[in-house]
Amino acid sequence: MVDYKVTIWTEDAQPSFLLHSVYITLFGTEGESECMILRQWIHTFSKGNKSTSTVSCFKDIGEITSIKLGKSKLSLTQWLPGMVEVESPTGKVYKFPVYHWIASDNVDTFREGKAVLDKDESSETGELRKKEIQEEQRVYCWDVYKDRMPRCVKADSFLSLPQDDRSTLSSVLMTFSSDGKALLLELLAFVTSETNWKSFDDIEPMYKRHVTPASEYVFQHWKEDSFFAYQFLNGINPMVIKRIEALPENFLVADKVFQNAPVDLKTEMEKGNIFLCDYKILDKVTTNTIDGKKQYLAAPLVLLHQIEDRMMPIAIQLKQNPGQDNPVFLPSDSENDWLLAKLYVRSADFNLHELNYHLLRTHLLAEVFAVALKRNLPRVHPVYKLLVRHTRHTLQINFLARHILISEEGVFNKFAASGGEGLPHLIGKFLSNLTYKSLCIPDDIEDRGLKDVKNFYYKEDGLNLWNIMHSFVTKILGYYYTDDGVVQKDDELQNWIKEIFEHGFLKKEETGIPQKFTTVSELVKFVTMVMFTCSAQHAAVNSGQYDFYGWMPNGPSTMQEPPPTKKGEVTKARIMGALPDARTTAFNMGTVWALSTPPSDAKFLPDFKEEYFTEDGPCEEIQTFKSQLQDLSNNITKRNKTIELPYTYLDPACVEWSVDI
Repeated sequence: MVDYKVTIWTEDAQPSFLLHSVYITLFGTEGESECMILRQWIHTFSKGNKSTSTVSCFKDIGEITSIKLGKSKLSLTQWLPGMVEVESPTGKVYKFPVYHWIASDNVDTFREGKAVLDKDESSETGELRKKEIQEEQRVYCWDVYKDRMPRCVKADSFLSLPQDDRSTLSSVLMTFSSDGKALLLELLAFVTSETNWKSFDDIEPMYKRHVTPASEYVFQHWKEDSFFAYQFLNGINPMVIKRIEALPENFLVADKVFQNAPVDLKTEMEKGNIFLCDYKILDKVTTNTIDGKKQYLAAPLVLLHQIEDRMMPIAIQLKQNPGQDNPVFLPSDSENDWLLAKLYVRSADFNLHELNYHLLRTHLLAEVFAVALKRNLPRVHPVYKLLVRHTRHTLQINFLARHILISEEGVFNKFAASGGEGLPHLIGKFLSNLTYKSLCIPDDIEDRGLKDVKNFYYKEDGLNLWNIMHSFVTKILGYYYTDDGVVQKDDELQNWIKEIFEHGFLKKEETGIPQKFTTVSELVKFVTMVMFTCSAQHAAVNSGQYDFYGWMPNGPSTMQEPPPTKKGEVTKARIMGALPDARTTAFNMGTVWALSTPPSDAKFLPDFKEEYFTEDGPCEEIQTFKSQLQDLSNNITKRNKTIELPYTYLDPACVEWSVDI
C-alpha cells in the first residue's frame, strides 16, 4: 500500500462543529485513489481546526493533480475547508487552495494550487476547466435591477446567493456592538417625530449619543470656512475639486471676489491657485418627497482659493443658471446668508457622494467585477487568484442594499433628496458621465490638476497605495503573461473584460473602458484599478461617513426649502426650517453609522491568510507586498501624529479587502 498524508484546515462550518463524514478522492497522473472517508472526532472539522488523515492506495498514483471533496447527507450543515495539503510518500507536498463552501451530499473538484493559463492545460485538465466555468455561469447569472444601472447578480432571496458570497449568520449578528445596537434603538425614538429643529443646540443631544474623535472634530469646526474647504480634499468626498484656468461661463463672479484685496482672480488663476467644485450633474434632477413634503437639492458652483498650504472658499452660486434670482454668495455676506449657502453645498455633496462616488463607483462596479470574474475565470487562473479576495461578501452587501437601502421602501428614500423615483435615472446619468481615467487615481488626480496640492492626504495615501498595488500586480502577472501575445490569446480573460464592458458599463464606448486587452500593461492597469476600487477607493468614500455626516449640519441629506434667491433675508429660523427634520435626521444618522461600521469578520489589506498562490515566486511577491503595505501604514501613522485631524481611511491596516459594508 502507498500512503498519502492529507491535512485539512477548516475555515468555517455551520454549525460550528460537524457531525458527519467527509470524503476525499485523490487524482494523479498515474491513477486515482478510492473515495475514502476521513476519520473524525466531534470537532475534527470545526472552525479553525487542522485535521490530518491518511489515504491509502494500492499503488503510486503519480503527481497529484486534483482532489474531490464531499460530505455525507445531513440537512442544514455546510463546511468551508481552507487549504488542503497532500504529502506523497516521497515527501513532496501538493497544495490545494479550496476556500469554498461544500454543502450536504455535494462533491466538488479542486485543482492543485499552481496558477495555470488555459493554453498550458492538458486535454484532461482543460475539460475540468471548462466544466468549472460552465457550472459557475449556471450559479452566477446577470440580472437587471433598474434600467440604466449596471447589471447585478440574479438572486431571488438572500439565501439564493451562492454560499461563498454570504457571511455566516453569526458574523452578521455580531457586526453591531452592544453600544451600536443601543444607538439604533435610541434613534428609533426620533423616527416618529416630524418636527423641525429649532436650533443647532437641539440637534446636539442626538449627535452626542455616539461620538468618534473625528466626528467630534467635525462638530467643533464645521462652521469654519477653512474646514469647509478642507473637506473637498480630505473629507468623505475628495472627488469633485479641480484646478481651473478659466471660470465657467455661467459662474459670474469675476467682479465680486478679491474686492479691496492686493490680488485679482485672473492672476491667481494663472498662478494655479483657484479651484472649482461644480455640481452641474445634479441640475434639474427629480427630487424626493419625504412624508408628503417636496425636497430640494441644489446644483452649486463653489470657488476656492489656495492660500499657501490651505484652501478657502471665496464664492458660492447655488444654481447653474445665472440671474437675479441666483446671487453669488461671498464670505463677506451676512453670517446667515453665507452659512445657508454652505449648507446647500454640503447637502449637494452628500447626495453626489452617496449615489455616484460611493454607490455607483465602488459598490455597483465591484459587483460587476466580481460576477464577471466568477463567470469567466476558473480558480486556477492567476487573475482570479489575485482578485478573488477583493470580491468578498460584495454580492451579499449589494443584495441587502437593493432590498433595504435603495428600494422603493428603502431607508435612503426616507432621508435623501436624491432618493425616490429619480434615483435610477440619476445613477444612469452618473454612469453616462463616468470615465475609465476617473477610476484610476493617478489619471484622475492629473486630470483634475491636483498633483502639487499640499496637505491632500487622499491623494498622497491613495497614490502610494496605487503604486504599491500596481507593482505587485505587475510582478505577479509577469510570471504568467510573458508577452502581449499571451494576453491576446487568453480567451477567458477576454471574456471577462467583455462582460464587464457589456454588463457594467452598458456598452458605452465613451467611458473609455477597455473592450479587450491587447497588452500586458493594459491588463496590469485594469487589474490594479479593480483591486484599488474594491478596497482602497471604497474605504476612502465609505469609512468616514459617520465621522463627517454624524453631525447632520455638516452633511444634510436633504433640504426642505428651495435655495435662497436674495441676499439679506436669511434668518436663523429659515436655516433651521431648511434643514432635515428630526425624523429624517434620525434615519440619516442611523444609516451612516451602520454603513461606517466594519463587519465583525472584516479582513484588511495586509491579511493573506487565504493562500491562493502556491508557487515560490508569487508567494515571495506577496511577502514583499505585505512589507510595503506595512511601511506605508507606519508612515501614515507617523504623519497622523502631526496633524489635527488624522486621515486614517487609506491606512492599509484600515482598508478592507472588499466592498462588504
